[in-house]
Amino acid sequence: MPFRSAVHFPAEAKPNRSMASFRRIAILLFDSATPKFDNGLMPLLTDLSDPSDWVEPDDVPRPVVAYGMASADVGSLELELHRHAKGQVLLVQNGALSCEVQGGLWVVPPRSAVWIPCGALHAIKMTGALEGYSAFIAPDAATSLPSGCCTISVTPLLRELLFRAARLPLLYEEGGANSRLMALLLDEIAVAKVEDLHLPMPTDIRLRKMVDLMMASPGDRGTLEVWAKRVGLSERTFLRLISRETGMSFGRWRQQFVIVLAVKQLADGASIQQVANDLGYESAPSFVTMFRKALGTSPGRYMAERHSSRR
Repeated sequence: MPFRSAVHFPAEAKPNRSMASFRRIAILLFDSATPKFDNGLMPLLTDLSDPSDWVEPDDVPRPVVAYGMASADVGSLELELHRHAKGQVLLVQNGALSCEVQGGLWVVPPRSAVWIPCGALHAIKMTGALEGYSAFIAPDAATSLPSGCCTISVTPLLRELLFRAARLPLLYEEGGANSRLMALLLDEIAVAKVEDLHLPMPTDIRLRKMVDLMMASPGDRGTLEVWAKRVGLSERTFLRLISRETGMSFGRWRQQFVIVLAVKQLADGASIQQVANDLGYESAPSFVTMFRKALGTSPGRYMAERHSSRR
């Protein structure tokens, strides 16, 4: 199954803070916490890192707090709903990650990053080997950044800036080269190209049932009539609801659903044939044709370009 069932958002949610080796470190990293290194450079966090001394980035008196992390295998790690006062940009250098914010699901393949605005309630899932770089950005420093969650394309310059920022001391000296580095990082995030790796998620309980069923069986190619019947709606009401809640027709939304899942599976290392089979295509060529029409390139070339950009 490429994704667990869709997250259902309550009015409030608190992060899960259970202790457990690297999984604990990963939860601390992505659930609004960074390691405390007051002296010297911040190291790349790995499976062997010590999770005993942490500080919340929201409490760090700097406009931007950055770090890097790597694990040979996080397994399948899901971080429960949580939020940060600071916004967060998260680059995936290796591995695959998905992020659900109320109103949508984003996938983050290699050479992409996800921007999560200040205060946004979100959940994250990561799988397999993972290397990532993240920066938390204070609200008053994020005024030129997108107001909503989005996946952005990471240029070589933006990638290098994140690498460099992640090695600065936690309480880096302000007013000099480090502040200029952070200012340039913010400028690059602000002009980054937004990628179409977003799946609008409905809130209507009947359409959420449809999403859950599709997530559980992504190869199900049921017709509009079949799906309307499954969720107890007339075709007319079904079409009206999905258009109102996602801004898309059913056909366009389902194609985007397939694209998002395909990119996630390819980033996880699945073959084109495996992805085509899982998503219900009769042949790999028919899947490749759909993928090329949607993203302008074949799935093989799409992933090859991302892997060729790795440091």
